[in-house]
Amino acid sequence: MGNSYAGQMRTTRFEEVLHNSIEASLRSNTVVPRPVFSQLYLETEQPLAHDGRTENDDEDDEDGSESNSPPIPYQMKPPPEGCCTTDGFCQAGRDLRLSSLASDPLDVPPGFMLVGVKSPSLPENLLVCAVDRRFLPDERGHNALLGFSGNCIGCGEKGFRYFTEFSNHINLKLSTQPKKQKHLKYHLYRNNQGVVVKGAPICWRGHGKRYMCCIWQLKWFPDLKCLGLPQIADVPQSLTNGNHAVPSIAQPPLNQSGPGRPSATGPHTNAGPPKKRHKGWSPESSANSLPESSVKTPPSSSALSTLSVSSGSLTPLSPPGLSVTIPDQLLHTCRLQPVIFKGHGPLPQLTGNVSEVLVSSLLQSCYLSSQTLPRVYQHYGPSPIQPLSTEMQILLTVYYLVQLGPDQVPLIEDLEQIFMRSWRESHLSEIRQYQQPQTPHFSLPPQSQQPLTPSQLPWLAQLAASSCGEGVVVMGEQIGTLAQGIQQTFGRLMEGRLENTNYVVIIVTAPGQETQSCVVVTGKHQCRALAESMYSPSEGLKEINHQLSTNVAQELIHYCNSLGQGVNEPSPLTSSQESAEERSLKTTHKYSVQWREVRPIQLAVARKLLSHVCAIADSSTQNLDLGSFDRVSFLILVPPSEVTFQQTVLHLCSSGVLEELGGLDQEGVSQREAERYVVKMDQSAQARIDSLIQEAHSNSYTLYILVHDHAHWDINSGSCSGPDSSLGLVDQLLNSRQVRDAPNILILHVTSFPFALQTQYTRISPYNEIHWPSAFSNDVDLYHERTRYFGVSELLESTRSGSSLPLMRYDSSFESMASALEERFPKLHSAVIRTTVLIQHYCVALMAASGRIGGSHNLHKHTSVETMEIVQSLLTAAQQCPAHHGHMVLLRIPSLALAAWAHRRLSRVRRQLGLEESFEIILGNPNQALNIGQSFTDQIKTWLKIQDAAWVPRTYLELEALPCILILSGAEPLGESLPRSLKYCDLRVINCSYLQRTTLEQELGLAAYLVRAESRPPHNPGPGSDLLESDAEKLSSTDNEDEEGQENGEMSFQPQPPSQSFQYPQPQPLPSAQSRRQHSKSTSSGSLSPQASSPHLSCSWARGVSRPPSVLLPRALYDIITANDSSGLPRCTSFLPHMSVAWASSFRPLLSKMMTCTEQSLYYRQWTVPRSYHMDSSNCTEGRSDNFHPRRLLLSGPPQVGKTEAYLHFLGILSRMLIRLMEVDIYDEEDINYSGVQYHPPSASWPNPDIMKTMPFDYTIHDPKYDDISSVYSPGYKPSAEGNPVRQEDVYLRRRTSRIKLSKYAAYNTYHHCEQCHQYLGFNPRYQMYESTLHAFTFTHLLLGEEIQLYFIIPKSKEHYFSFSQPGGQLESMRLPLTSDWSPDCIKSPIFTPTTGRHEHGLFNLYHAMDGASHLHILVVKEYEMAVYKKYWPNHIMLVLPTVFNGAGIGAAHFLIKELSYHNLELERSRRLEGGGPAGDVWPFIILADDSCVMWNTVDLDARNGPVEHAVSLKQVLQHMEACPELAHYGLCGIRKWSSRNKQKEPFSKGHLHDFLLLNVDRSQNVQYDQNRFTCHDVDLTLRLHSAGLLVCRFNSFSVMKKQIAIGGYRTFIIKTKMTDVPTSVGPSQYVCAPDSKHLFLATPAQLLLEKYLQHTSQKLFPLSTKNYTHPVLSVDCYLNLGPEVTVCFVSSRPHSFNISTAGLLFSGLLLCFADSFVTPGFLKKFSFLKGATLCVISADRSSLRQTVGRLELEEEWRFRLSDEFQTANAKEDRPLFFLTGKHI
Repeated sequence: MGNSYAGQMRTTRFEEVLHNSIEASLRSNTVVPRPVFSQLYLETEQPLAHDGRTENDDEDDEDGSESNSPPIPYQMKPPPEGCCTTDGFCQAGRDLRLSSLASDPLDVPPGFMLVGVKSPSLPENLLVCAVDRRFLPDERGHNALLGFSGNCIGCGEKGFRYFTEFSNHINLKLSTQPKKQKHLKYHLYRNNQGVVVKGAPICWRGHGKRYMCCIWQLKWFPDLKCLGLPQIADVPQSLTNGNHAVPSIAQPPLNQSGPGRPSATGPHTNAGPPKKRHKGWSPESSANSLPESSVKTPPSSSALSTLSVSSGSLTPLSPPGLSVTIPDQLLHTCRLQPVIFKGHGPLPQLTGNVSEVLVSSLLQSCYLSSQTLPRVYQHYGPSPIQPLSTEMQILLTVYYLVQLGPDQVPLIEDLEQIFMRSWRESHLSEIRQYQQPQTPHFSLPPQSQQPLTPSQLPWLAQLAASSCGEGVVVMGEQIGTLAQGIQQTFGRLMEGRLENTNYVVIIVTAPGQETQSCVVVTGKHQCRALAESMYSPSEGLKEINHQLSTNVAQELIHYCNSLGQGVNEPSPLTSSQESAEERSLKTTHKYSVQWREVRPIQLAVARKLLSHVCAIADSSTQNLDLGSFDRVSFLILVPPSEVTFQQTVLHLCSSGVLEELGGLDQEGVSQREAERYVVKMDQSAQARIDSLIQEAHSNSYTLYILVHDHAHWDINSGSCSGPDSSLGLVDQLLNSRQVRDAPNILILHVTSFPFALQTQYTRISPYNEIHWPSAFSNDVDLYHERTRYFGVSELLESTRSGSSLPLMRYDSSFESMASALEERFPKLHSAVIRTTVLIQHYCVALMAASGRIGGSHNLHKHTSVETMEIVQSLLTAAQQCPAHHGHMVLLRIPSLALAAWAHRRLSRVRRQLGLEESFEIILGNPNQALNIGQSFTDQIKTWLKIQDAAWVPRTYLELEALPCILILSGAEPLGESLPRSLKYCDLRVINCSYLQRTTLEQELGLAAYLVRAESRPPHNPGPGSDLLESDAEKLSSTDNEDEEGQENGEMSFQPQPPSQSFQYPQPQPLPSAQSRRQHSKSTSSGSLSPQASSPHLSCSWARGVSRPPSVLLPRALYDIITANDSSGLPRCTSFLPHMSVAWASSFRPLLSKMMTCTEQSLYYRQWTVPRSYHMDSSNCTEGRSDNFHPRRLLLSGPPQVGKTEAYLHFLGILSRMLIRLMEVDIYDEEDINYSGVQYHPPSASWPNPDIMKTMPFDYTIHDPKYDDISSVYSPGYKPSAEGNPVRQEDVYLRRRTSRIKLSKYAAYNTYHHCEQCHQYLGFNPRYQMYESTLHAFTFTHLLLGEEIQLYFIIPKSKEHYFSFSQPGGQLESMRLPLTSDWSPDCIKSPIFTPTTGRHEHGLFNLYHAMDGASHLHILVVKEYEMAVYKKYWPNHIMLVLPTVFNGAGIGAAHFLIKELSYHNLELERSRRLEGGGPAGDVWPFIILADDSCVMWNTVDLDARNGPVEHAVSLKQVLQHMEACPELAHYGLCGIRKWSSRNKQKEPFSKGHLHDFLLLNVDRSQNVQYDQNRFTCHDVDLTLRLHSAGLLVCRFNSFSVMKKQIAIGGYRTFIIKTKMTDVPTSVGPSQYVCAPDSKHLFLATPAQLLLEKYLQHTSQKLFPLSTKNYTHPVLSVDCYLNLGPEVTVCFVSSRPHSFNISTAGLLFSGLLLCFADSFVTPGFLKKFSFLKGATLCVISADRSSLRQTVGRLELEEEWRFRLSDEFQTANAKEDRPLFFLTGKHI
């Protein structure tokens, strides 16, 4: 296309266009000539010639037209002087011919393509050039930018912006205007040999030669092809609009930051003229860059703001003195009721027969919304971006009406999009500058384009309308006012002069006044459709009922009945019908039950729901505390349809959920029990919801799930519904304050059509939406499903496949008859007419197909082929099958009254034909239960082998294989699932007036189907089924925005009614008692599949069970649904999503085909607002951008895909998870090496010190965690023959555990946060985060050799437990109670819990365990972990160990706790003395508790069946122990570890204690923990305490349960090398080395290496000790683990210590570890050793090692070698330990 015109009107151009148009209109009778205006302003790149060929059909056709008008001569610009003018060369003299350049390297910049140019002077060759690919069309001929950008390959000159300029440079020498479409002919590419060759032709002409009444190719009309218009090349046009500039300067595409959000905005001050506009910035690019508008537009086409005019109703809008008198008998004379669309200016007052005219403000609302600019363009003062002018709106309206077909009804959505795209095209440059403000150098030349003036408007509009004959009439120049134009229109109507006119456009353009306009609709079909769309759905049904009740329709019915008269009446049957029993004898196909679990995809969705619930619980908002619930209860809310109710009950019975939730026995769930959990949303629902709220209030430990199924059904505001209406109930009940604020009620909305719940004021967070995933991706089965979903996108695919009869089609015969009757009966509602015609067709078809009426061959002309096929299939299927299996035919008749009439009519004809036993006719009334004849019930029971005499089918699913016609009534489907035997889905009489996405998709959803994946549908729909569903791999999370990778071809043709699965409930032969429950036991993965006992092809039902049903639609809906909009989506996806919402702005982009479900949701959340009667309209809080309900989820998925089973399974796994949350893995190990002796009576409450002193100390270690350590020698003990096994390092992860439910006295980790312990934890958002202070505390200890400085982190709320110096507030001591103090709500002993690596998982929340008792709890942490522990436990006191202890083990922590406690005890005694109190009365006990102690138990001796353990609080355990009468006599007390196989009979024992200790720091003052120990430190301490003469007592009546925590703890040792931080596999033999040797040093504490070395290599070190219990290793003053095969005999060297008798005992080894001065040569000489016994002496350094050997005179009895000295594998700076081994002489 040339550049010289660019939309400007020049005289020669105008004359040429006008001449051609006049000539064409005179010459052509078939192809309507092109309007002058579209040639001037809307020029296409593919103008049509008058013979039907495009100008470029022949590449040599230079003139491009066969008209007599000569082409305009083109004068080429003369070449510059001295330039080369040779053909095939550029002006620089470089060769451009393909034949010359084929092998040369060519410079092609990125984004450019090599193109072959056709030169008229070189027909045998192509010229090579490089062209920017954006200016070339794609393979479909679309998406080429207007203009040109190219480079010369020859001389390399770049930046040619005009094809005219470029054609001069390459010497094309043309005689006509240069056009890139004519001369850029072929793509060029390099072949495998590297030679540039000619490729495919460049596709400039789209999809071929197709015509329409007006050659119309507005790029801003993306959706014209969706209105049934033929499609021509998608080429943009230039349209002037006021001062709107349309620049052509090439700029990169706009940054798209999401729908409607510009990436940048900025001021724009340029108002220059347009140059050529680039094709394709809009709508695809710029549409996504539109700013969000706050404008709330009036209702769209679905909810028309239209009124039937009454006298004076428009008076305020009309100027005085101007009125229009409506003629009498207008409807009778014209047989139509005209509709007046208000446009610009006030409408005159209508008087006279006003009831026969309708007035709509819909067009006016569209005009207003299209003139309200988005906010982003209003922030910069005077802006060059202006809305569309009034004149342009009117002109575009005329052009839109011209394009409509004779049977098409105008859609305001289409016109609105046309306005928007025109506006975007007009302001492309300015919009781009707003989004790219940083271009100060860029300026446009002055505006030279003239605006469209009011004086030009009338004749341009008339020119436009002239192309369609009389279809559109424009009245403009000959009238002065709107009143005059309307009056003339009525006059012409009465005179019959507008018989062929569908629209009259009245334009008033008086000088000095605003332009005024209106549109009068005068087409019969259009008037009827618009009038019926003005009713709301309920009003429409009322009108139909009125017409039926007042006998207005009788004339129509009589007329239809007269068709086909003259044939004989049906003759009575002579043969009786077969009984059901006789039929069953012939059964060759039978139902076989295939029990299957929940389908994998349903399981995935259930888990997705569970993960969202967990995400709510895990968030910091504290909106859901899953840890506080111990069970789940639920209530399923369904629409008021009895079949849907029974269907949900059926799914519930068969799902096993009720048994799993524990409410019912395992034998089965009765119908009545299941009905308690399902409620219909009618007036009875109020009491059920109220009782649930009360129950939830009283049972705070139960989580209640309210499942709102079919959630799009009732979204009306409760304040707008009438007292008797069931509408608005959802709002009143689910959105009530009681439900909203209940912390234990969670709402799950389930729907196939979530759009109405996704508005700007929605209550559902986008993060709480779950979308059904796609089961297939690129034809790969992601979930290994045995079924494949067949939904709306597959139905659409079948209409395009062409390989077979499409499954979705319309009936042209029916449509023509209905149209004729609509003209004959203009007063009747079209639903009445269409239903009457349809039922008449069925009646005639029954007569013809039955063969029982004489002359039936004449009946075929009174029905349609489609209806005849349906009826014949219905009758013959059951007749041919021996078992009488048949098909279901669904008739969808929304009006209850019409459906009842149709049922009576068909039943009467069936009876007259004697076909009562052949098929059933069922009236599907949502308010009534399913009712079928007894003979058909018996037939089903025979098939299903049901013995229960009272059984009747309650759902449509149970009608599988029953031949029947189901007349489904009701304003909309309410979630009823249909059986797999559904073969025809007849939707020919559904209402075409309400064009909302939800309305259309839920009607089509009736035909949704699950097909077996093995048996694909006949037309092989391919991957279309996946277009709408989300990518499976994105199922893990919606919290990150990329949750679904769903490519929406059908967008949300994915939703579904509550039924969720139309896989038939599986039947099974059973005894009658269980027949009801088990025959219906099904999952949607199961299918009722016919399995022939012998293959029998006569059963049509068996053959077609995997074929989706065929769908018959009204022609109008078929055209809309099968058309695509500009984004490639089905047309209906761009409709208003629901009648209860409105578009937020006209300046919205279209939905994109590539949008995922999540992106669709965000689109609707941004661009739709709820209307006043929508329940979310009140959900708007000032100052907040969202007002989401925190416990509300939305599950959406396609109709009939199986959502019911998915959410029922979710309820089951949620219940299991709550039980799992209430359970923990407890170590459950029986005591090892146990043999009990009774000393105390079993009922003794406290130990007797005298008895305890006489009890022998039990040296044997019974704790199962120590079954891999060295046993301690005691004279009376004999080990088991097999010995103890050697275990791996991670063995504690594999120890025996049991799952135990948490009691109410459990300790919790950081994940628990119920309301009771919020304050205890310091996390309650209502309280300020607890402040803490850091206090230093210094004390001296002899063993440490220096002052030790500790730090306490003390929260403000816990400072009362400490004493501080008055001046300065220095920490002095921790307050301790007196021994005599006692309080029922107080624990006297401070609790110390050393911990590492368990800031999240440690059980430090003792609030519930203490049962509210006051207690002092101190966490002992390492310095490097201080910050993270403080973060997670801000209200806990922390004792921070010194830095030198960062690498220490548990021994160091316990050592410091014990020594600090004794030091504090002395400080407290001093403080008491200073206060005048007794010093010795201070409480001396502390508690040392492991961080995994979770629950405590006591033994109940009074139980009938013997001793029984039950849970008690830690408070009760400690208070009981603290109350022990002579507790001060004991040095250490403890309790046993819990085991489910407890054999303990003695209530108190004297032996080793672990995990939970009550330590008397006063009496044990002289016995310290070994600060260096990592393992077995508690065994070592107990042995030394006993040898020191202190009483050790274990309270066996109490037990502690230890939770298995696989994370952190003091047992997680990592041994790594110094070279790297990565753990390496170093064997135990490498833990030690010879001193001064080159060895791999380890970055592990020396003591740990030593302990591990001794544990794993003792067999080599002490060879005589291995499995030699009678000759143990003598260990002096300490216990070290030498492995399970070595026995250790502990002795203390301290004077007056208690040791076992070693007389006569020969030891196999001697272990001296850090021997102190109490160990003397004389002490050692008391013991005897085997010859060859091993000696091991351990010291801190080599010097002390030699000193020890010398001091103890070891060389006298032991032989040493130089090679027997070792050190741990530590570097010198890490202070290795040294040891020496020797052999006894």
